[in-house]
Amino acid sequence: MTHLGKLVLAVVAAWAGSPSAYANANPAPSGWKLVWADEFNGTELDRTKWKPEQSCWGGGNFERQCYTDRSKNIRVSDGILHLMARKERFTGPDRPPEIADKPNPKKTQNITSGKIRTLGLASWKYGKIEFRAKPPKGQGTWPAVWMMPSENYYGGWPRSGEIDILEGVNLGATCTVCEGTVGENRMISALHFGDFAPANKVLDTRVALPSKALPSDDFHIWTLEWAEGIMRFSLDGRLYWEVKADQWDSASPLAKGNGVAPFDQPFYIMANLAIGGRLSEENNDKGVAADVVPAEFLIDWIRIYQCAEDPEKGLACLQKAKGDE
Repeated sequence: MTHLGKLVLAVVAAWAGSPSAYANANPAPSGWKLVWADEFNGTELDRTKWKPEQSCWGGGNFERQCYTDRSKNIRVSDGILHLMARKERFTGPDRPPEIADKPNPKKTQNITSGKIRTLGLASWKYGKIEFRAKPPKGQGTWPAVWMMPSENYYGGWPRSGEIDILEGVNLGATCTVCEGTVGENRMISALHFGDFAPANKVLDTRVALPSKALPSDDFHIWTLEWAEGIMRFSLDGRLYWEVKADQWDSASPLAKGNGVAPFDQPFYIMANLAIGGRLSEENNDKGVAADVVPAEFLIDWIRIYQCAEDPEKGLACLQKAKGDE
């Protein structure tokens, strides 16, 4: 979810119709096979599927939260995952274990929140990633559902890539370029790649609902269809962004001659609610609003599919989706 530099591809959707018309978008079109899912129907987080991250380093973005493994910040109830940000002073480990110093120093923040990951438990190369979620609003909020490589095959960030399916930044805050009257109503999707900072690159897009309402007012369905050399992003069943391999690259020597690197390796999925950080604090009303916490990021379900007839590349299912049979 880092945004240290930008090579921006902006596509703002201008749809017609009601968002409620797509509230029951079909999660399993012909050709896709369900391979992993969490419906969050229990009373606690399924530890066979998720590991909560415990860190206070701010994600490399100067975010203001400590992520904890506590029911105050991560709760499953009434069929919903609740990632909850609270105002409280907390001291925890600086970084997550895979990038931590040894010994890992402690850090103190004034906000706590929740972040869960499938790192070390499950990852996928190509497929359909879909979830139903309700992001929070407020200046300083930064909920996300995103993917990182299970192994840095092409090297450290961003040479091995990053896929941001949903980022909601400052929803409802002042926005002078947004359509509608509700303020910031655009969600962000992004790909990170290229070389080590400051030579890193990002493609991103912003998308609003057809009604121009706030995405934080209700649940919506986000979809990433990912196959060899192509990604398609949809919201409530409507395609809003397509990216192809000639738009991304990796500076890694291991990627030489590979036109689809770095997005040809297994990636794991995660969900979190950050507070503050560069992207939120440098935009809209600036900073973090005093009353922005407590805040909740709600996720109804997450489902992962792979293309039954083309699991190695996934291209057959994307062709069907475009009517190219």
